[in-house]
Amino acid sequence: MKRFFIVSISLLISSSLFAQKELKGVIKDKNGPKDNLGVYGANIHWLNTEVGTTTNKKGMFSIPYKKEYRKLIISFVGYKTDTIIVKSTKPINHYLTESNTLEEVAITAKKDATQRSYLQTQNLVTINSEELLKAACCNLSESFETNPSIDVNFSDALTGTKQIQMLGLTSPYLLITQENIPSIRGAAQAFGLTFTPGTWVESIQITKGAGSVINGFESISGQINTELVKPSTNHKFYLNAYGAMGGRFELNTHFNQKVSKKWQTGLYVHGNYRGEKFDKNNDNFLDNPLAEQINVMNRWQYTDAEKGWVSFINFRYLDDSKQVGEVDFKPEEDRGSNTVWGSEIKTKRFDTSVKVGCVFPDLPFQSMGFQAAYSNYEQDSYFGLREYNIKHQSFYSNFMFSSIIGDTRNKFKTGASFTYDKYDEFISTVMNSNFDRNENSIGAFFEYAYDNADNFSVTAGLRLDHHNLLGTFVTPRLHMRYVPWVRGVFRASVGRGKRSANIFAENQQFFASSRTVNIENSGGNIYGLDPEVAWNYGVSFLQGYKLFGRKGDVTFDFYQTNFSNQVVVDWENSQEISFYNLEGKSIANSFQVEVNQNIIPYFNTRFSYKFYDVSTDYRSGNLAKALQAKHRFFANVSYETKTEDNDASWKFDVTYNWIGEQRLPNTNNQLPIYSNSYNLLNTQITKVFSKKFEVYAGAENITNYKQKNPILGSDNPFGANFDTTIIYAPVFGSNFYAGLRFKID
Repeated sequence: MKRFFIVSISLLISSSLFAQKELKGVIKDKNGPKDNLGVYGANIHWLNTEVGTTTNKKGMFSIPYKKEYRKLIISFVGYKTDTIIVKSTKPINHYLTESNTLEEVAITAKKDATQRSYLQTQNLVTINSEELLKAACCNLSESFETNPSIDVNFSDALTGTKQIQMLGLTSPYLLITQENIPSIRGAAQAFGLTFTPGTWVESIQITKGAGSVINGFESISGQINTELVKPSTNHKFYLNAYGAMGGRFELNTHFNQKVSKKWQTGLYVHGNYRGEKFDKNNDNFLDNPLAEQINVMNRWQYTDAEKGWVSFINFRYLDDSKQVGEVDFKPEEDRGSNTVWGSEIKTKRFDTSVKVGCVFPDLPFQSMGFQAAYSNYEQDSYFGLREYNIKHQSFYSNFMFSSIIGDTRNKFKTGASFTYDKYDEFISTVMNSNFDRNENSIGAFFEYAYDNADNFSVTAGLRLDHHNLLGTFVTPRLHMRYVPWVRGVFRASVGRGKRSANIFAENQQFFASSRTVNIENSGGNIYGLDPEVAWNYGVSFLQGYKLFGRKGDVTFDFYQTNFSNQVVVDWENSQEISFYNLEGKSIANSFQVEVNQNIIPYFNTRFSYKFYDVSTDYRSGNLAKALQAKHRFFANVSYETKTEDNDASWKFDVTYNWIGEQRLPNTNNQLPIYSNSYNLLNTQITKVFSKKFEVYAGAENITNYKQKNPILGSDNPFGANFDTTIIYAPVFGSNFYAGLRFKID
């Protein structure tokens, strides 16, 4: 009993020492009825701080208090803003006075199409829909043409599929999410970016370096998150039609409807078709695939602003087919034969997801959220005589709770996640050709964020995961932001990532070659290989300024990714492709400088230079990464004309890329050691007739630059030297397109 008493006294003393003092009170309407319960939703904060709160339904509030806090600001729409001098924690009973007159104030501002945050701790770039409209942007893989943070390359000479890279690493090392739910991973790595239509995208957030522990342990070089259009804010009806001289036609329609006071729904339909055959380089192979796709999404949104609830439910179905190969290839006649080479890739995908979130009305700094998603991805394909089929069923769930510690300068997020992946994979020409497996993981995370609302913030996260094949491991992430002077922001980050490499799904382009596949088993649990583990370090500096009264900014980024283990994709032997675990070093260094400058109203420029130093220890020695330009230069110029009503009338956009020489893998002297550098020039013109209707026309690769001899051994595709994978430049040449957009609000 004595021991219990001593412990109790100790706990009481500790709680009193560390308890956060609070100021409480009630806010009422001075002219309201005598029995009024108070003003609901009034904003209350301490002067020159970010410490604040709002009143509840009864007009009551509670706010952290320190003796340094002297002036309390109380405001609400339609009432005069009051400032109260506070000297103690004595409860406050205050009355607001209605404003006698409210003069109409019209504020006109144009949101930047691409925004770099001065306030976020992480190095974050946001691309909104205005930026996406600067190019055709038919799907997500084509959404980065006007942004220098992401490199866009072709993965092979057949499918026309574009592959993205960041910090010198390909997309599997990125965490690609849709509204913070992992969406392009596993079986979807090769073609998944082409399965999200551009018109469905509301905005894209690009985070360089180690991401947040909230979203999992797989991110190594960064994260790309896509926010989809919302039924509550998207147009009631939207139509986008597109046609290109390359034989590609697309149609997108959006239908949004308010079902009830709290429910809204949207139906989004996308279709594309390419049925014309092109062989401009006369190698007897199609320059672009014959393709068809139907993509349908139904989206439901529930909003209860009074109680702080919001949720989304998505259902989506995709059916996509591609045919590539020789011009005369006929699947019904030539499949399985060794006379005419051809390939078909047929994909079906169904996925559904739900997001539920709540911001507590009485505690606006506190929230909780739950996410769950299921996906069923099936791909049946063959490449000449080589068959590749994969079925991937995936389930993801994540629960998160966020609040403050003491006051709003100290915030935290915590939660738990569970993932499950089932792979059924078959490759016809590989020994032990079935590679079926189940993966599951359960993890918990905690992330602490401090922000003094002035010049310093830091976010530190840690997660613990147990994976049935990768074991139990810890993932640390740290981000820091410091403001040394006005509009100058210094950032630094460090973090660890771990992932299982899906060696076939991520490297499907190699099936369209005569290379034999070799896996050097090291005793690991996935393909006999150990998981990939890497540390990412980064520093960044952003400086905003005004030049001749016009706004501008300059950014310097340097990042290094250092692999402690990597699944090396070795294709330095022209007759085979080998997968084995790293024996030595693998490092990716990335440096970028970017300048954004407004010249005159509505005339903006963006310039960027990037330098990459990416090398890996192969069995044949340390080599620079193949098909990776060390030097890249980017420029984008945009201009708008305005009508008398300040609406856009004409929009002009020009994008220029210079890509330096690239090391080519060993081809037994069929190709040189390095490629030539080359230039790419794209442009688009948009005529806005009204807020409802506009037309656009553009040209890609205006200079008509094409890679010579993109397919090795095209004259004998069943021979030993056939290879469609060594692609460093466009295959098709110039492409001209036009389209229209029509919307009803």
